[in-house]
Amino acid sequence: MEPIRVLQVVTIMNRGGLETMLMNYYRKLDKTKIQFDFMTNRLERGHYDDEIEALGGKIYRLSPIKPGNYNKYFKELDEFFKEHKEYKVVHSHINENSGFVLKAAKKAGIQCRIAHSHLSDLKLDYKYPFRVYARRNLKGNVSDYFACSKRAGEWLFGKEISNSGKVTVLNNAVDTDKFRFNEEVRNNIRRKLDVEGKKVIGHVGRFNPQKNHEFLIDVFNEIYKKDKDIVLLLVGDGYLKEKIEEKVNKLGLDKSVKFLGVREDISELMQAMDLFLFPSQFEGLAVVMVEAQAAGLKVITSTGVTKESDITNNVEFIELSKGAEYWADIIINSDFKKKDSIKMMISKGYDSTNNVKWLSDFYTNKYV
Repeated sequence: MEPIRVLQVVTIMNRGGLETMLMNYYRKLDKTKIQFDFMTNRLERGHYDDEIEALGGKIYRLSPIKPGNYNKYFKELDEFFKEHKEYKVVHSHINENSGFVLKAAKKAGIQCRIAHSHLSDLKLDYKYPFRVYARRNLKGNVSDYFACSKRAGEWLFGKEISNSGKVTVLNNAVDTDKFRFNEEVRNNIRRKLDVEGKKVIGHVGRFNPQKNHEFLIDVFNEIYKKDKDIVLLLVGDGYLKEKIEEKVNKLGLDKSVKFLGVREDISELMQAMDLFLFPSQFEGLAVVMVEAQAAGLKVITSTGVTKESDITNNVEFIELSKGAEYWADIIINSDFKKKDSIKMMISKGYDSTNNVKWLSDFYTNKYV
């Protein structure tokens, strides 16, 4: 028998949180039974595209979803589902824009239409009216509601649906074995990064306003004033990266802040870290926080991040309004020792090996 083909709808398969979560599950699937294909709304290739194609997945590229392009996008969706009758399960991860996709899927007669929330907030900007318009399309077009946390479910679907028990929280699980402490890996990476003998603070995330890099650098600057024997690793890319590099240089921190770009070896980099700093404006339930805890790291994060992110009792939440100096004092006085938390991660349902069976069964049962 041919495997069940599930259509995963994303913006682009770059190394972001939800994309990494999807790949964690995809790699573990029995692909003789279930195969993932991907619909994106970017024409360029994503970081994971080569791996997806090597695993047997197909990638379909539609036009960007943006005001002024809606009619073209809606037409492409209708044409896609008319042409591709093989999909009976559509799993959309593009938050409020999922309504557009699932409306077209419903029109095409697809019974299983999953909307999956990965955020807990979005700041007001010029796109807000368009987001309201997109969100209206969710009503009546979703068959199954997924979220990475209870808070993320409430944000996208509303409290009435969330409190009704209709929302399934699918944990942002990771391959915990990859993050298990290995002293040889730690020493090797620290040597390559030239941070031997240093305390290492790490951050992984796109350089965009949500991740709050401006404040992060302010905090590190305050830390550095009191402890010169400390290093900050910044992993990721984004349109604000150049601005943050300029700020780092202006503050004279260029020898102590390392910009590592987009990396494939996150698990190894986290072995080299001693503490994870994550002052986001808001988050659903960030995959990197799950990874950091699997690596045994203490995590310092903001109250804009859902409390559900604390899986290991090793996360401290601080209000951003407390200011950079307050944050710095908390970090300096923190315990930089790693904590063996793998068993706890597994017991709380954050191991992708264990969780993939549930997801496989869900798709199989929905394939009608």
